Amino acid sequence: MSVVQVVNRWLPRSSFVRGVIVLGGGATAGQLILMAAAPLLTRLYSAEEFGIVAVFASMLSILSVVSSLRYELAIPIAKDDEEAAHGVILALLVALAMSLLTLLGVIGFRGQIAAAVKIPAIADYLWLLPLGLLLLSIYQVFYYWAIRIKGFSAIARTKLTQSVSSVVVQVGGASLGAVALILGQVTGQAAGMSSLGALALRDRWHLFRGVRLRQVLWVAQRYRQFPYFSTWGGLLNTIGMQLPPLLFAVLFSPAAAGIYALAHRVLSLPMSLVGQAIGNVFLSRAAEAQREGNLALLVAKVHEKLAQIAMPPVLVLAVVGPDLFVWVFGSEWREAGVFARLMVPMLYFQFILSPISSIFNVLEKQGQGMVLQGVMVLTRCVSLLVGAWLGDLRLAVMLFALGSAASYLAFLVWVVRLSGNAWSVIIKPTTKTFAVGLLLISPLVITTSLTSDILLCIGAMTLTIFLIALQYFVLFIR
Repeated sequence: MSVVQVVNRWLPRSSFVRGVIVLGGGATAGQLILMAAAPLLTRLYSAEEFGIVAVFASMLSILSVVSSLRYELAIPIAKDDEEAAHGVILALLVALAMSLLTLLGVIGFRGQIAAAVKIPAIADYLWLLPLGLLLLSIYQVFYYWAIRIKGFSAIARTKLTQSVSSVVVQVGGASLGAVALILGQVTGQAAGMSSLGALALRDRWHLFRGVRLRQVLWVAQRYRQFPYFSTWGGLLNTIGMQLPPLLFAVLFSPAAAGIYALAHRVLSLPMSLVGQAIGNVFLSRAAEAQREGNLALLVAKVHEKLAQIAMPPVLVLAVVGPDLFVWVFGSEWREAGVFARLMVPMLYFQFILSPISSIFNVLEKQGQGMVLQGVMVLTRCVSLLVGAWLGDLRLAVMLFALGSAASYLAFLVWVVRLSGNAWSVIIKPTTKTFAVGLLLISPLVITTSLTSDILLCIGAMTLTIFLIALQYFVLFIR
């Protein structure tokens, strides 16, 4: 019996859970590589260098939202493969045009851009921005094609490739300084592009060979709500996510941006990858569930699973966040652990909301999503500006986290109501998982409150991790 057959035999029968496990497994394996490399990277690069790459990554992420005008989101929900193939070509053409515009902007205004973020050194690296944008955009287009055809295994392999590529470049090029971090960022995000592209072209070449410009223009008109509303909603969401490193650099210092970036990266990546896997499978099922009248049930089930996954880790961070960062990254990164503790409520609701927020695209209610994203961005900006005005970095992080958590919760209530559920569907899973989470981390809570002995604390942490892993095993085999 082959390894694949053994794995398939032990995977749950539920196709939804199987898809989540395949996507989440590949993403998790990739992120384990990144997480294992993080302690080494924090010793090879300074907080200022992390700040430079954090600002660059923020720029790239914000531009990537508008690079294809969100036409790539129409690919999974197109009525048939022929329409989806025309959507692929449309998205690629738009991405090429946007990358060329970005190149012109960098050539003409790189000095002004560097001055605006108060990091003069970043001007030398901005030439990588249009290149990274084009590569990332192509990957995103074929990624959504793979989602359409349920090519979850292929996506999982690319996630592993991305992580390995990123780590090899960043570790191997450490002597080059910040540029190696940026090259690793670009390489990591684009890796796997060719394999997903081959998946589309090899298996559906007859569709792409038959693409006609008139039909491409028809698809652009048919899904015009994506550039009209989804682009702005996605842009506001990404600005809300990527604005903090930029504002920390401008309002405080590049080092503050680097500390925040490390804290957010370490905390959000492992959980967001599982959430992204669930979200991708949810997107592939939600349109069908809507047509069959089962969308409310699907949203309720996915929300409950997300709550069960998210609660235990965020409770661990709330208890020992600063100490964890000292143990793993070194004593100079303790402040990142403090940031992590302050951001726990935000991370929990972000993880819960993100996978099911695609319901706005499924129901073609992008206008509502755009308004909610606008409110969230405004709340985050005001929170950081108040903290900067008061001159307190920790207070700025705390206000940002609380404002974000409140915004995510309001957004979640709206999504749940839009799906046809009562808002009370949020309460029961949250309270239940909170109680279970406290039980799972009780060895850690009791030990750290009674003693500071490092061996006992490590033993308690090990037991807590085992209990959480056991809960996850039970959750995913059902």
